[in-house]
Amino acid sequence: MSDTKLMLEPILERVFAYMTAEQHSGNWGMDIGHWDWVPGVGIISILDYGQAAGRDKAVDYVLEWIERNKQQAEGIKVINSMAPYAVFPGLYRRTQNSWFLEKAGEIAGWMLETAPRTREGALEHTVTEAAKFPEQVWADTVYMAVLFLARQAGLTGERRIAEAALEQTLLHLRLLQDEQTGLLFHGWNCREGNHMSAVRWARANAWITLAVPQIVAEIKELTEIPRELYSRYDRLAAALSSCQAEDGLWHTVLDRPEYYKETSGSAGIACGFIRGVQSGMLDPSYLAGAEQALGAILPLITDDGEVKGVSAGTPVMPSAEAYNEIAVYPALYGQGLVMQLLAQTLSQKSNGQPNVTTVRKAGK
Repeated sequence: MSDTKLMLEPILERVFAYMTAEQHSGNWGMDIGHWDWVPGVGIISILDYGQAAGRDKAVDYVLEWIERNKQQAEGIKVINSMAPYAVFPGLYRRTQNSWFLEKAGEIAGWMLETAPRTREGALEHTVTEAAKFPEQVWADTVYMAVLFLARQAGLTGERRIAEAALEQTLLHLRLLQDEQTGLLFHGWNCREGNHMSAVRWARANAWITLAVPQIVAEIKELTEIPRELYSRYDRLAAALSSCQAEDGLWHTVLDRPEYYKETSGSAGIACGFIRGVQSGMLDPSYLAGAEQALGAILPLITDDGEVKGVSAGTPVMPSAEAYNEIAVYPALYGQGLVMQLLAQTLSQKSNGQPNVTTVRKAGK
């Protein structure tokens, strides 16, 4: 464990420094100074890092970020802009500041009572950009919004919020999971009754792989988790393990090995495997796949903390080929997903969980 700590802690420090550097102001992918999903994933990740690695300065940064940016959130109520609220339950536990509890309650109420839904009852994917996706369900929503609901339920013990988080998680899995392969499609069009371009995109799979174990851990004492959810998640993990490349990464379109490999999706899937094992949803053998991914990702982190190989923001594209043409550049969600993988690896080994280098990789 000490060797792992000595190796990962300075890398985490560099990634954190790069994420919070003022030089990124005005850069869509790296500007942390606004209220939306991109900085939201960054903030979720920084808090995870602070808690997992015992870094008070990271937690303090999140508190300062909320104070600087909370006014921007007023009047912005779309599903993608919900991401920053996922830190509110944790910040309330730390500070006992009632504002976090009250604001989180207000947002949970909006999501349960007012947020637009598709005809199946799933949260419709809405964004801050000038774009509309009526009657569309995207995998991203489970991480950007449902994770917050679960954490709020875990904090307050409110059964109705827990049941809403469970309902949305199951709806997204049912609508997005490919029954043949077990992988997830990027999106579902409720109006047309199809998966649009029907692409099994890596980062879409990562959002759900990473979110589901955390959601279950938060709500399992408040509502019964049906066997279907465990079964679907198990099928997803097995399918992802089977298409992991030999070097440990995943291709940006999971079943297209000729397409480029993508870092953020790979980090999210690997971290999801760790979270899945921690929650008891996955067999410890999945830790080997996570470590293999980590080994491939570490060389993609530069000396100044930039994470290479991260694809740009990606709507549901018109074809599989279009996903392979998405530009690659640094982004807070890429930095953040890698940060979470590093932090959870550090935490997992510090807690004396199995040495994954001696465990057979599942699905291989």
